[in-house]
Amino acid sequence: MELNRRKMLVLGTAGAAVTAFGALPAFASATEDAIAKFTGGADVGEGGVELTAPEIAENGNTVPIEVSAPGAVAISVFADGNPTPAVATFKFGPLAASQFASTRIRLAGTQNVIAVAEMEDGSYKQASANVKVTIGGCGG
Repeated sequence: MELNRRKMLVLGTAGAAVTAFGALPAFASATEDAIAKFTGGADVGEGGVELTAPEIAENGNTVPIEVSAPGAVAISVFADGNPTPAVATFKFGPLAASQFASTRIRLAGTQNVIAVAEMEDGSYKQASANVKVTIGGCGG
């Protein structure tokens, strides 16, 4: 097989695509591992957590989110498409007026943002939102 510039370009592009798309399941596994580390492997239920995030973010460098979970002692936020999925953890003491936090996070691209709350009774609840990013934030 004779390699010319065109064939090398096609092979290089195909290799880059395989490398890029082959890493996506690794991010999902990393997110599951990070959530399991936060929960100690406990089951996570739905409901009881409210996550507010934009449906479309024009810039992945500053995506505003709000999270609240009445009765929570801690809330952790994860982004399943980021190289490091754990984004933030908020802890609430017994004198906290409310279990609410807002911040801006960086997203590498279109992905799910997941909020997991540890409740006072030791159970875990979660909520998620899909955010479409038009300009990447983590090296994109």
